[in-house]
Amino acid sequence: MTRKGRLEEIFSKALYADDAALYSVSYRDFENIVEVSLQEFLMLSENFTLIPQNRILLVKKNQQVLYQKHGY
Repeated sequence: MTRKGRLEEIFSKALYADDAALYSVSYRDFENIVEVSLQEFLMLSENFTLIPQNRILLVKKNQQVLYQKHGY
């Protein structure tokens, strides 16, 4: 059995055990950093097909940082 990564755990909890509207995702888009809601990110990324996990820089719930990529 494979272990979920930190991002997978956060997204799973947000989608199935919490209010996903409270979460925001910041990701790298070429030279820009874009911040969107979790629901919008999932639509834009087409379930990580167009925007892979390695471009995610920050995940927040309200203003609390839940995930931050090293060096960001």
